[in-house]
Amino acid sequence: MRDLVRSREDAVNATRKARQRLSAFVLRHGFRYSGRNAWSVAHLRWLADITMPHPAQQIALQEYIHSIEECSERVDRLTEQIWNLISTWRMAPIVTAFQSLRGVAPIVATTMVVEIGDLRRFDNPRQLMAYLGLVPSENPSGQTTKRGGITKTGNCHARRALIEAAQAYSFPARVSRVLRKRHENLPREIKEISWKAQVRLCGRFRKLMAKGKNRNRTVTAIARERSGFMWAIAKEVPMSA
Repeated sequence: MRDLVRSREDAVNATRKARQRLSAFVLRHGFRYSGRNAWSVAHLRWLADITMPHPAQQIALQEYIHSIEECSERVDRLTEQIWNLISTWRMAPIVTAFQSLRGVAPIVATTMVVEIGDLRRFDNPRQLMAYLGLVPSENPSGQTTKRGGITKTGNCHARRALIEAAQAYSFPARVSRVLRKRHENLPREIKEISWKAQVRLCGRFRKLMAKGKNRNRTVTAIARERSGFMWAIAKEVPMSA
């Protein structure tokens, strides 16, 4: 499962790089998209309508577009395989439980499990945060200790997934229809932790931004705290041998 998840991550990175190459190509030739959302249906239609001044340039444009389509299809295939295999996986109960949290889709939940394993092996959430490299670095000097950015030690795959998913807490706390469906058949204790996490993290996100904190630092702080809630959820999940 770890190999499959990382293979999908590679495909996602390849898609991003292919999009960057195409964006640079059309921009170099003076074409600028005036719409709001890049890589939407409207954006793809705009790309299809571009007419280059030379046939060789038109072929190059079409090859760039084909490259993006191929990468996107690979991501979809790998995503489907992950979803199909989760149901037969020994760690499926904890993957399902993690999805009770806002912003934790099946891929994020699976990434956490394949990269870290059983979170219950950590004695406390602080150990998990340190393992993920989400705690501030320290530089002791004499009687003082200066704190810098996060250490970025440990598993970068899990840390990246957590930080990307932490953006979901920039909105007010609420149990959406999608989240409510994920809560079906989950124990009451896990749902209570999920709601407690929402109230805590959504409020903290707003407070940090209101104080003028950098958004990236805010998102990292939210990701760090949410890993603690994931540890608490893992403690509530009975795992078979």
